[in-house]
Amino acid sequence: MVTAGDFRNGMTFEMDGKVYQIIEFQHVKPGKGAAFVRTKIRDVIGGSVVEQTFNPTEKFPTAYIERKEMQYSYNDGGLYYFMDPETYDMVPINESDLGENFKFVKEDMICKVLSYKGNVFGLEPPTFVELDVVETEPGFKGDTATNATKPAKLETGAEIRVPLFINEGDKIRIDTRTGEYMERA
Repeated sequence: MVTAGDFRNGMTFEMDGKVYQIIEFQHVKPGKGAAFVRTKIRDVIGGSVVEQTFNPTEKFPTAYIERKEMQYSYNDGGLYYFMDPETYDMVPINESDLGENFKFVKEDMICKVLSYKGNVFGLEPPTFVELDVVETEPGFKGDTATNATKPAKLETGAEIRVPLFINEGDKIRIDTRTGEYMERA
């Protein structure tokens, strides 16, 4: 059990049958009246973000989210299969549970599969990935006065904006949290 007075960023707890993660919290002690905790919490499974206030003495059960490293093997229609490197079991995950940043994952990459009480609800790809550019327009020489970018298609099918000097066949590093180009690899 965790009390609202002990909330910290990143902590997970159960409330009303749902699992929430604390994004921000603030202890407020007004001049008049009782103290309270103002929070911004995210429904871990649904993804919605809610602002809510709590009495500092309210208690909630702690939710333990399991993060297990698994290797992406292949997809079959709407199911994506991940292999547990210890037991070699194949775990199917629905496309709807993968999240937006799955577009940067290619076969044989190690990802963290997130589950709560055995139910898989999400996936964390590696923070930085190196992918090949398969399609982009050629850059024009001398067009470097501003931070100009152009669209590029990657080997996984994802499209991002890259600087003008990037060409087809280049290997680039991408931050999967933001989906932005970082550097040449």
